[in-house]
Amino acid sequence: MEFMHSFICRCGRTHVCPVREVLIGHDVIRNVPRLLARFKRVLIVSDIHTRPLVFQELSEALFSAGIVFDEVFFDQPDVLIPDEAAIDRIRECLAAGTEGSSYDVLIGIGSGVINDLCKYTSYQADLPYMIIATAPSMDGFASVGAALILKGMKVTLNAHVASWIIGDTRILKDAPMDMIRAGIGDILGKYSCLNDWKLAHVITGEHFCQTIYDMTMKEVLKTRNNIKGCINREETAVGDLMESLVMVGMAMAYMGNSRPASGSEHHFSHFFEITGVAFHEPYLAHGIDVAYSSILTACLRQMLLETDPASFCYSFDERGWEEEVRKVYRVLAPEVIALQKKAGLYQRNDLSVILAYWQKIQRILSDAPSADETIQLLAQAGYDLKEFASFYGEDRIRTAIRWAKDLKDRYTVLWLLENIGLLKAFAEQLNLSIYKPASSGVE
Repeated sequence: MEFMHSFICRCGRTHVCPVREVLIGHDVIRNVPRLLARFKRVLIVSDIHTRPLVFQELSEALFSAGIVFDEVFFDQPDVLIPDEAAIDRIRECLAAGTEGSSYDVLIGIGSGVINDLCKYTSYQADLPYMIIATAPSMDGFASVGAALILKGMKVTLNAHVASWIIGDTRILKDAPMDMIRAGIGDILGKYSCLNDWKLAHVITGEHFCQTIYDMTMKEVLKTRNNIKGCINREETAVGDLMESLVMVGMAMAYMGNSRPASGSEHHFSHFFEITGVAFHEPYLAHGIDVAYSSILTACLRQMLLETDPASFCYSFDERGWEEEVRKVYRVLAPEVIALQKKAGLYQRNDLSVILAYWQKIQRILSDAPSADETIQLLAQAGYDLKEFASFYGEDRIRTAIRWAKDLKDRYTVLWLLENIGLLKAFAEQLNLSIYKPASSGVE
């Protein structure tokens, strides 16, 4: 897979992605010893689901090449959480070493959680890391940020990108179908976040890069045309999906943040995950949530386009807000309140800017697929909005619409709605049952 390590952009910035090599294809795992030839000692991180897929083949290859290895194996049968306990376990192994020798490289076998744990701990230890993907399920393989759950909160901390990304299509095509669908959903959710980026640029003056925007949208369109092959487990199609996920991660690396790939749809996904972990409530896989949440954001954009701007108004009752946050987030409330007081988004009064640029904002909102178009597009990958509505229930979805934005400091359509006094009303009015797939696909 070819890519630019750095380039001077017309947006005025020099974009850099320090990934050394990306190998995606049939049997590419055989290249690992070659890539690590100058290193002597590695630590391998895996879990109960990913270790059986790769470890034996990898360990034999490393042994034959004279590379010493140890492992951190998370053997708990339930979902691995990227929290303080998991981080500390890897840290302890890195600190201990073997026979007093330190490690040269960290190797992760897995996808989302394993990748984030290796990304963060290797960054702290100043080590390069390799990720051997076991599923094309998310876009963080090449991104800078590590998504972790610390003190019960979903946070994205600065780390570094993988030095080597390995996507063996022999393994990827046989990933659980929900993980393949999650990868598709994570990419198609970019329709939502890219729209949010344009809104933020107009309303807050946030930096916008057309080159990175176009790079990300190219992968969205590529994936949209690749859905059937992925669902049929065609090896080439799944490899193309993996390439799209890596390229979107590189777009984040080029920007130095997750803006090209994360917006209001990720706010919802994070809400469901964080409250699920904290309050022992069920939640879906990240990419699945992102896909369904992109339908919610499409609904909200559509509702906004049908609203007379004469009804827009701005007000903020700080005491009332804190009371509501404490009800919704409970033990997590202090972290949420502290985040928003630092961010100052509630104190912003962008109403005059929104009204002044309303026609431009309308064009941006109209540029994204409608709710019905989004539903039809995702249906090709097996997404059924009724299942989402049934899984979370009306009350939890409405609460997410109202309060998910408070988990982040990124401006999106949710903050726009808050700025004009309509988010609460839209959360109460939204009726998912009225949205049906359109007669034609997204243009």
